[in-house]
Amino acid sequence: MINPQSLNSGVFPNWCSGCGDFTIFASIKNSLVKLDMPIEKHFFVFGIGCHGHMVNFMKAYGFEGLHGRPLPVAEGAKLANRDLNVVVVSGDGDAYGEGMSHFMHIMRRNFDITLIVHNNMVYGLTIGQASPTADCGFRSRSTPEGLIEHPVNPIALAIAGGATFVARGFAGDPAHLTNLIMEGINHRGFSLIDVFQPCVTFNSVNTYQWFRERIYKLEEKGHNPADKIEAMKRALEPDKLPIGVFYREQAKQYEEQTPTQKSIVKEPIETDISELLQSMR
Repeated sequence: MINPQSLNSGVFPNWCSGCGDFTIFASIKNSLVKLDMPIEKHFFVFGIGCHGHMVNFMKAYGFEGLHGRPLPVAEGAKLANRDLNVVVVSGDGDAYGEGMSHFMHIMRRNFDITLIVHNNMVYGLTIGQASPTADCGFRSRSTPEGLIEHPVNPIALAIAGGATFVARGFAGDPAHLTNLIMEGINHRGFSLIDVFQPCVTFNSVNTYQWFRERIYKLEEKGHNPADKIEAMKRALEPDKLPIGVFYREQAKQYEEQTPTQKSIVKEPIETDISELLQSMR
C-alpha cells in the first residue's frame, strides 16, 4: 500500500514559502495513494525548473532530463514498458517554450502519457524571466518595458492538436487538482493537465487572489467534455479562467499501433560488461 509518507525520499522541498509547487507535489502524491497502484508501476520524468527538484523529493522511479526534453524520454519509457504509468512533470517554459515541438507531436501521436505542467508565467529557477504563457505587457527581468508577445494558450493548442484529455487545475485547490490528476492517469491516451501555479517570488501579478477572482469550475457550469467546439470556446474565454476537464475522447494509443514494440521489458537484462570495462583501463 502506498501512503503519502512512503513517498517521501527524506530530502525535503526547498521551494519558496507559499510556492504553488508544494500543493502540486501534495496533489500528485495524494493521487498515487488513491489510485492504489504499486509504486514500481509508476515512472516520472521531470523537466528542468523549480518543479524538477521533485525527482529528489519523491521516492519513486524518476528521471530528470534536459530542459524542454522530458516528453521524448517519456515516450521511450512507455514504448519500452507499456505496463508503466508514465507521468511527465514539467514547467510552462519547459513544455511550451523549449519543448513546444515535442508537445505538439506527442498529442497527435496520442501516447498513453500524462503531462502535468506547472504554469506560473515565469522562468522561476532562472530568477523571473517572462515565459511563453506570460500575458502581453508583463514586466520581468527579460521584459523590463513590458512583454510585446501574446501568450501561448496551452488548452486551445491541446484541443486543436489532438490531445484526448485536456484539463486545467489550480494550485490553490488541491482536492480538485488531485481528482484531475487521477482522471488524467486513468485516461487511456495522452492527457494534459495544465496547472495555474502562482510564483510568489517573481510574479506579483498572477497571484492566488488574482486567480481566485477569475477562476470557475467547468463541472459547475454543466460543461460537456465530449463537445470539442464548446471546449474550444471555453479555452478562449477572454475574462474568465475555467478549470476542470475541457475535453475528453477515446482514441487508439500510439503504442497500441506499433507492432514492432510488442516485447515489453519486464525483467532486468543481465549483461557481462567486464570485457568492456577492461578495454577502458
